[in-house]
Amino acid sequence: MHKKLLLSAIIASLCAATSAHAAITSGQLIAIGSLSGSSAGLNTDLSGLTGLLENGVAGNFLGGIGSGLAYAGGNTFIATPDRGPNATAYNSQVDDTSSYIARFHTITLDLTANTSGTGLAYNLTPTLTATTLLSSATTLNYGTGAGLGNQINGAPLGSGAPILNTTNNTNYFTGRSDNYGSANALAAPDSSSANPSNGRFDPEGVRVSNDGKSVFISDEYGPYVNQFDRATGERIKSFALPANLAVANLNPVGATEIANNTANGRVTNKGMEGLAITPDGTMLVGIMQAALGQDGGKSIRIVTIDIASGATHEYAYKLTTGSGASEIIAINNHEFLIDERDGKGLGDGSNAVVKQLYKIDITGATEVSGMTGSSALGAAAIPKTLFLDVAATLNANGISKANIPSKIEAMAFGQDILDNGTLFHILYVANDNDFVPDVAGANQFYVFAVADTALNFQAQQISAVPVPAAAWLFGTGLLGLMASLRKRVRA
Repeated sequence: MHKKLLLSAIIASLCAATSAHAAITSGQLIAIGSLSGSSAGLNTDLSGLTGLLENGVAGNFLGGIGSGLAYAGGNTFIATPDRGPNATAYNSQVDDTSSYIARFHTITLDLTANTSGTGLAYNLTPTLTATTLLSSATTLNYGTGAGLGNQINGAPLGSGAPILNTTNNTNYFTGRSDNYGSANALAAPDSSSANPSNGRFDPEGVRVSNDGKSVFISDEYGPYVNQFDRATGERIKSFALPANLAVANLNPVGATEIANNTANGRVTNKGMEGLAITPDGTMLVGIMQAALGQDGGKSIRIVTIDIASGATHEYAYKLTTGSGASEIIAINNHEFLIDERDGKGLGDGSNAVVKQLYKIDITGATEVSGMTGSSALGAAAIPKTLFLDVAATLNANGISKANIPSKIEAMAFGQDILDNGTLFHILYVANDNDFVPDVAGANQFYVFAVADTALNFQAQQISAVPVPAAAWLFGTGLLGLMASLRKRVRA
């Protein structure tokens, strides 16, 4: 047996129970699991935060964790919620965003054979084990809130800087849309959206470094790609992305920002939605959710980043029927899967239509950094093939189109399994429920088996490192201080 297959078989034999079901096939849905809380309670993460955000939502509310999902070795994964709960209307002048502190969650996804004789072939048990807040050792720019009264009670909105900044003597990234540092949120900003000192951060794609010590997270506000220490959450590095991705005219209101930047840069809230890392750990591969202003149409950009040098290259990907791309994941050092979707399904009040995974190979792809326009990018687009129709597969397994999450946004390969003598790679797919479980359903994980023969798959080898059981990183006595605050505060 090939060494790669032998290693995978050994791992599989250790992590999968003896099968008591019929032989599974490639592309089959084998398990579903959901995560609705933690040891701290229902809809509660492990950040330890006890205050309320400007909109009255708890600062430790657990939601949106399928914005990004990364394998971290064994049964451990990293999940990123996006910019926080902004479905509660309270201030349209900041798009109802709050000073929700950016974070990532460490979770375990335990996959075991289902021996009951009914249901899917495997059982999945997700567990939240830690929540890590994202910060910067250097000063970040925050909005002052001047002139932006709270539309619920008329009180001043206040600064976008979290109160925890002062308590912990650090600078946390948050989801507040005015946290880009102008003297007045309605005045001209001090820089483009690519300024790494801006405090606003909307996490989307996430991947773990091969040494296991850091995580890379892409964002929609800049767009940015930042590297954070996995144990502390402190930023290590911000990668300089191509200038053509950024916008020059910032505004806390997304629609206004879009209107002010029609000719150049990313569309607001549709920045670098997906992020991959090559198995050799040397290159990040980000994908924009939608076409840039200067491109238009259905052609979007893929950006590769050499981790050591920071050098970048751009390639074109053309959407088929989806309205955008939500994730990219490495198959090997040159082949990738891309999650292309629409916004239909559970959470949108409609029926899901497009949730499809396409396979691409960037070998020999045309570099498009010097090109603009839909026609030019479309002609240079990387060829692709449909790999898995997620919506159709879920529907075939009894999940109605109305109950398929509208935002299927995250993918990660986990541990291999050996099922009835056949080696399978395991693909986890997750949704972003926008922090509104009553509307968009739970944080769901859908598990698909991919036969080894279906992909030229190369697993990322991640070193095991000790990680705190709960990375709260709070100063002594902080929880007591926060608990004493009875009125609404920015957690």
